[in-house]
Amino acid sequence: MATSTDTILKRFAAYYRPHRTLFTLDMVTAGLRALFIIVIPFLVVRMLNKEQLAQASLQDIWTTIGIIGVLILLMALAEFINVKWGHILGTRIETDMRSDLFRHLQKLSFGYFDNTKTGHIMSRISNDLFTIGELAHHGPEDLFISACLLTGSLVFMFIMNWEMALIVLIPMPLILLWGNIFRVRLRRTFREVRIRVADINSNVENSIQGIREVQSYAKESYAIDRFNDVNNDFRTAKSNMYHHMAGFHSGMMFFLEFYSVLIIGGGMLLVHAGRLELVELIGFLMYRRYMFQPIRRLTGFVEQYQQGAAAFERFAEIMDEEPDIADRPDAKPLPKVSGEICFDQVSFKYERDASSWVLEDVTFTVPPGQTVALVGESGAGKSSLAALIPRFYEPQQGHIRLDGEDIMDLKMQDLRRHVGIVQQNVFLFDTTIRENILFGRPDASEDEVTEAARRAHIYDYIMSLPDGFDSLVGERGVKLSGGQKQRISIARLFLKDPPIVIFDEATSSLDSESEELIKQSMELLCRGRSTLVIAHRFSTVRNAHYTYVLRHGRIVEHGTHSDLVAAGGYYHDLYNRDVL
Repeated sequence: MATSTDTILKRFAAYYRPHRTLFTLDMVTAGLRALFIIVIPFLVVRMLNKEQLAQASLQDIWTTIGIIGVLILLMALAEFINVKWGHILGTRIETDMRSDLFRHLQKLSFGYFDNTKTGHIMSRISNDLFTIGELAHHGPEDLFISACLLTGSLVFMFIMNWEMALIVLIPMPLILLWGNIFRVRLRRTFREVRIRVADINSNVENSIQGIREVQSYAKESYAIDRFNDVNNDFRTAKSNMYHHMAGFHSGMMFFLEFYSVLIIGGGMLLVHAGRLELVELIGFLMYRRYMFQPIRRLTGFVEQYQQGAAAFERFAEIMDEEPDIADRPDAKPLPKVSGEICFDQVSFKYERDASSWVLEDVTFTVPPGQTVALVGESGAGKSSLAALIPRFYEPQQGHIRLDGEDIMDLKMQDLRRHVGIVQQNVFLFDTTIRENILFGRPDASEDEVTEAARRAHIYDYIMSLPDGFDSLVGERGVKLSGGQKQRISIARLFLKDPPIVIFDEATSSLDSESEELIKQSMELLCRGRSTLVIAHRFSTVRNAHYTYVLRHGRIVEHGTHSDLVAAGGYYHDLYNRDVL
């Protein structure tokens, strides 16, 4: 849905306020440029006037030439300031908007990222904001200079000859009408092109991140075909955009050339009729250039504004997105946690209008300092349940309590600081091992980082690397094995030192050696902490204090490992089939 021009301008204007001084400098020098441009033809016409020229001395002529030379130098200085500081102004506004957009993205809930392609977000935070930055610089400057040049030129034209000035005004309404006709068409096509660019970014990102899968399945041709589809859609959208641009620019070119014919033809008729001096016609021909310049600027501005408006709409779409999960106005701080977690008749589904529940009427308790296992077949709802504890999602029914307090009443940042998660698919940042571990607590000392690595059983491996803790892990930790990534994530968690720990199938895809090392780290990390273990292998959960069994989103059994096996029920069946 298109945003109104007034709304765009009001929201856009807010980004100029922190840079008022720079904006004022840009506008003042732009106005001076326009003034100097306008004055030069007037001085030339005044000097070429036969009466003035006949009475002028050689010194007067050289003085006029000197004044014109000084004005040209001042124009060059003003342009230098415009080009340099105007672009810096646009860059600063672009940077501010990018910071606001990134900051806002950090607040959005998981549900937004579940439904939005990363490539689309990247397109908005890079390409769109560059376009907006260019508009932030050139837009006001072009409008102001154009307004000054048009107004000033017309004033001097009317001073020279009002009849000729009226003739000059004839094309103006036609030019304005033509620009208005193409205004909406251009914005629509520019927006479509930006969507297609985002599709290309998303496709490239998926293909590069999944290059191992593409090549292992010999699906290069399939990946190329998919890319060609979105690439062709982009070509079609851009061809449509150029069609409208061609109509807009050809129409404007016609009016501008018609403008020349009008001045020359009208001027010749008035000179022939004795109502216009030849020197005045020369002045109008000089001013024709300065009429063309603002009209061309305005033509470029219309195109640039529509591009910028389309980009700003996409920027505003994200900024207007409210997080599904936010602190209540009276949210309570969480200074200290003993770690009791209680689920009370919790039901949850990802989409509110979905027909079936992911979790239904779930009730259980994790006592302080104890380890509780959650088992069940794939799709039973185990990971969804774990994601509710730090409020990555919120249940539609029931309550989750931490030490007796409903987590909905707690400050979200406090809650998440007290919960540590080790997931099946570990994410490592594309930086050094040290920086990845320090993410758990950036102010930790070198000794603390070393101790965390030792407790996670990854220290010896790190020291075997040529650069030790300064070794780069690659994008998403691609230079490390799955077990090594898991142990670095556990080291990170040792630094965070949370009272509640969740292991979400942390050993499901590891070899036996890595699994054993991680199990040792897990046992060390779990001591004295409330721990929820979602397990893929029974060897991981057999030592838990208590186990809950999920099936189709419901708890169907619970007890200790030995009691559940002895009961001969669903858990016993899973145990015998080893299908977790």
